[in-house]
Amino acid sequence: MKNTLIVLVLGLTAATAAHFGWYYAHRPCTGDQLECQLAWMKAELKLTDAQFARIKAIHEVSSPRLLALATQVARMRDEYAAFERARVTTDRVDFVEFARFVEQRRAIDRECLDSSRRLVVATSDLMTPLQRAHYFGLLPPALQTRDHSPAN
Repeated sequence: MKNTLIVLVLGLTAATAAHFGWYYAHRPCTGDQLECQLAWMKAELKLTDAQFARIKAIHEVSSPRLLALATQVARMRDEYAAFERARVTTDRVDFVEFARFVEQRRAIDRECLDSSRRLVVATSDLMTPLQRAHYFGLLPPALQTRDHSPAN
C-alpha cells in the first residue's frame, strides 16, 4: 500500500512537471517587444534571418503611426460610449455632434486600413512567392492585396 501511494505521488508529480514544462516551452508571446511579437512570422513563414531583420525594421518604422492610430480608435470608442450614456440617460442626441463623430470614426478607420495595407505590402515585398502566398492566406480578406500596391 505504501509503495502504491509513493508511485502515485511520483507519477502525479512527474505528470504535473511535464505539463507545465510543455506549456512553458509552447506558450504564446507575452512580451511587448516587437521581435517577440514577430517571432511567429519567422517560424510560420520560414523567413531567413535577413528577411526577418528587414521585416522587423519595417515594423519598427510603422509602429509609432499604428500605435497613434490605436490611441485614436480607443478615444473614439470612449467618445461613443459617452454618446450612448447620454442617449440612454437623457433620451436626447446631438445629431450634429454625432454626425461629426461618425465622420471622424470613418476617417480613422480608413487610415487604419490604409496603414495596415501599406505595412502588409512592404512586408510581403520581402518574401518569396511561396512565403507571400502563405502570408496572405493568414491575413483577413481586407488586408489581402492582389496587386501589391498600397490602397489609395
